[in-house]
Amino acid sequence: MDRRNFLRAVALTGAALTTVKETDAMSVLTQSFETANAAKKYDLVAVMGGEPEAMFRKAIAEMGGISNFISKGDKVCVKPNIGWDQPVEMAANTNPKLVEEIIKQCFDAGAAEVTVFDHTCDDWRKSYANSGIEEAAKKAGAKMVPAHQESYYKTVSLPKGRSLKTTKIHQAIVDCDKWINVPVLKNHGGAQLTISMKNYMGIVWDRGFFHANDLQQCIADVCTYPKKPVLNIVDAYRLMKTSGPRGRSLSDVVLSKGLFISQDIVAADTAAANFFNQAREMPLDKVTHISKGEELGIGTMKLDNLNIRRLRI
Repeated sequence: MDRRNFLRAVALTGAALTTVKETDAMSVLTQSFETANAAKKYDLVAVMGGEPEAMFRKAIAEMGGISNFISKGDKVCVKPNIGWDQPVEMAANTNPKLVEEIIKQCFDAGAAEVTVFDHTCDDWRKSYANSGIEEAAKKAGAKMVPAHQESYYKTVSLPKGRSLKTTKIHQAIVDCDKWINVPVLKNHGGAQLTISMKNYMGIVWDRGFFHANDLQQCIADVCTYPKKPVLNIVDAYRLMKTSGPRGRSLSDVVLSKGLFISQDIVAADTAAANFFNQAREMPLDKVTHISKGEELGIGTMKLDNLNIRRLRI
């Protein structure tokens, strides 16, 4: 498949994304999705059509397995979106099934410990519990850590930033050996979309500065923090197309059954943003933190230049 058609083809759950019948969507997906050389190193993997944990298993296998990214003895931080006191059906937070599977695989790779947190917008105890993530994380053996006090954060320098030169980042990120960025794909009133780059706002203390000093640029700036996630795993199982970032009703949500994984945060967000466009028009030139991130050298929006694996379940 010509990579220029990636966006169109990657809408493998076009059925769930409003108007296309599922059978029609699946027939589109059968067109040359398998690449010729599965042994190659992939820059980005897109999986569609399965449950969150099954899609991750497929994706990480295509990336060579979790042991390519997590080593024995690593202290790992998994950073989902847990910002809102909302149930999983609202798609305001990362799917707990995905979080649980990631944690399990980290321990299978020999991780010494796994911590999970988010600087929530709603009450952190309610968000942790009602998102389903606290239960899922603990079931998998991880430790949930709070993020509601400034004392949990450490000041770091961002010399490559343009609007944001320093910020306070949660010690779970600063002190870990590896971290994994696990955002949910959804609409956001200010940033237009929440994906991997926007998910960094859950690791910082002073989000007010972002909103007062060019939100889109600050999002790109904080992503220049030298300790980058070893993986960006975008949960697009359910997609909040309107009323983000919290959502108001189930009518805001479509069952899209997608997942994107890449070490390149800009590429992951570019692919996910284009996928979002299958549910609601959202031109990339409105989600300017992605292009600003490319300008800062943290990744590429040029998907045609990447080795991409596309598959469905």
